[in-house]
Amino acid sequence: MTDSGVAEKSSSVSTAGMRRILPAEMVERGAGPFAPPPGLRGQGPVRPVDLLNGARAWLVTGFDEARAVLSDARFSADKMRHRDATSLRPPAEPPRGEREDGAFVFMDPPEHTRLRRALTGQFTVRRMRQLESRVREIAVEHIEAMRAAGTRADLVPAFALPLPSLVICELLGVDYADRAEFQERTTVGLSATSTPQEQLAARGELHAFMRRLVSAKRSDPADDLLSGLVHDADPPLTDAQLTDMALLLLTAGHETTANMLGLSTFALLQHPEQLAALRADPGLIDNAVEELLRFLSIIQLGVSRVATEPVTLGGVDLPAGATVVIATPEVNRDPRHWPDPDALDLGRARTPHLAFGHGVHQCLGQQLARIELRIGLGELLARLPGLRLAVPAEQVPVRDEMLVFGVHSLPVTWS
Repeated sequence: MTDSGVAEKSSSVSTAGMRRILPAEMVERGAGPFAPPPGLRGQGPVRPVDLLNGARAWLVTGFDEARAVLSDARFSADKMRHRDATSLRPPAEPPRGEREDGAFVFMDPPEHTRLRRALTGQFTVRRMRQLESRVREIAVEHIEAMRAAGTRADLVPAFALPLPSLVICELLGVDYADRAEFQERTTVGLSATSTPQEQLAARGELHAFMRRLVSAKRSDPADDLLSGLVHDADPPLTDAQLTDMALLLLTAGHETTANMLGLSTFALLQHPEQLAALRADPGLIDNAVEELLRFLSIIQLGVSRVATEPVTLGGVDLPAGATVVIATPEVNRDPRHWPDPDALDLGRARTPHLAFGHGVHQCLGQQLARIELRIGLGELLARLPGLRLAVPAEQVPVRDEMLVFGVHSLPVTWS
């Protein structure tokens, strides 16, 4: 694998890439920024889709069917051993032995199990509690900086992007002296507004940064997650595996949370009755976070699996080698699972959703993501009275050209 291979694999696909693979009606939001693309609706919970690259995949829009895929070992996540119809890359020769990279999200058991177990052991209750206090400090610091500068800001660069970036710094143990460089590389490498050349260069620099960080933790460990991975894993992990895992934590923990913070704020501002309910009862915040995760479902069509043998799914017979693509926005609005699923209802009874996936690949950092959303949104509403959009809603630039949905910017003002 090349130096930037894992970063490229785990990052969002560019506009051109998405258009080469998926019909526009499956990607572009047609009925406002919070509705799933119209091409995802109807025609049953599992249906064939002819991709623009000439291949065929099967789209999964039913909640029960999606859970079945994510928990069934006959559907593989290993895109190196099994050809995925949505891949933009030419087929590569599958590895003949155990893989040597650390991209465990693209592995099946038992390779996946060993790497994930090593990482799971680092997400301790103590570490999450320590991070919770730091999340609050970081959130308050950035909100107070916005207040000191006036009564108007773009919430994306001023708050939504730096909060998860600095939390990842805490998690990985990035030195304070290096955090400005880390944030700059992260912002460019994961930004939808960067050119492909800028993104590639920034990701290469991030890879080099992570390799140096792994080396530093070997010689001078601290009380952070990366040091724990370096010194506690049994059997030990290689530098290449550790670097890959750190990059996956970065992309999974930064881009998704940053977009959820921005898009959740936008959604609340566009649903004033729900915003008023949350302001009146701050204890509603945990329920609000779960409903926003379900309602927004910002991972659009990024989860795919390959059937390793013939499988019947939702009454549809799939051949061996079939690629299934899970349409999370539609899965989380399955009317068989939720009443009035297209409504944002912060008082809705909490039921399981698939915003964090399911099965052996369910998001490891979901507890931390919930902490960041709960504290981030709570502090915004508490410290910015009268928070509202500074531009008409139709002028807020949404990003539906990426696999992770969100807003490019969110101009807001407050009293």
